[in-house]
Amino acid sequence: MALEALKGLKTIQQIAKEFDIHPVQVSDWKRQLQERLTQVFEGDAGGSEAADFEQERQNLHSKIGQLSVEVDFLRKKSKQLGV
Repeated sequence: MALEALKGLKTIQQIAKEFDIHPVQVSDWKRQLQERLTQVFEGDAGGSEAADFEQERQNLHSKIGQLSVEVDFLRKKSKQLGV
């Protein structure tokens, strides 16, 4: 509905009547879409997701390293104990 209002092919009143909602709601959705539309095309929009992904990747690599050291230690000790 907001996209239809943004296109301008129909008036806000026509869209509201077609979907049986109040025209103010259509106007609000149109305004919100206009305000947030630029975020879709910004290069930095995925920046926080990329940073979160990189942090998670680092955490997982650290955990893998820790577990590898523990496995090596346990193998060495089990051989020493004859288990």
